[in-house]
Amino acid sequence: MSTLIVTAHPDPDSLTHHAARRLGELIGAEGFVPAHLAQEGFDPRFSPGDRRTYLTRGQPDPDVAAEQKRIDDAGHLVLVFPVYWWSMPALLKGWIDRVFIAGWAFTYDDDDRVVPQLSRVTAHLLPISGTAAESFARHGYTQAFDTQIERGVLDFCGVRRGVTAFVHDSESGDRTRVARDVETAATTIASAITGSAHGASRNRRD
Repeated sequence: MSTLIVTAHPDPDSLTHHAARRLGELIGAEGFVPAHLAQEGFDPRFSPGDRRTYLTRGQPDPDVAAEQKRIDDAGHLVLVFPVYWWSMPALLKGWIDRVFIAGWAFTYDDDDRVVPQLSRVTAHLLPISGTAAESFARHGYTQAFDTQIERGVLDFCGVRRGVTAFVHDSESGDRTRVARDVETAATTIASAITGSAHGASRNRRD
């Protein structure tokens, strides 16, 4: 099964897109599908139609169904995004709000308990932060990130956790170090997906 690489950045020349392209190169052209939400014009706004779908458990709008199919067709999902206000951009959050809905990402049993539905998917995260790793952890943002995104979204829907490979201090001006960190992050995730040793060890928020 292929890998779906999702980005959420308006600038195709950004470090976010560079990291996604590098990851694609490491996986191989036949092994991944790109989903550039900003460039594709995905609408992240939770609409009245989305609200009706939520209340009635009806069929989602075609654009949402198309995103769900892309994930259904993939064995791995990689989210590559800049960290805005210690979390994901509004575009990516809106994508999750609209796509990861009841009836597809999770259901409820007869006792109204949540039943996760996405155990078939392994998700990897490649967040790019302008903040140093030490500061990110010291102020509690590392724990908040884990709680909100990894536990609150991935675990809630039963998604298998893959690799979280941060690129920190991305605006420091040290281009050599940033490029090296991007390469390490992309290589670590690609290795987890392909099962090959690309020469890098697991990079978890370092």
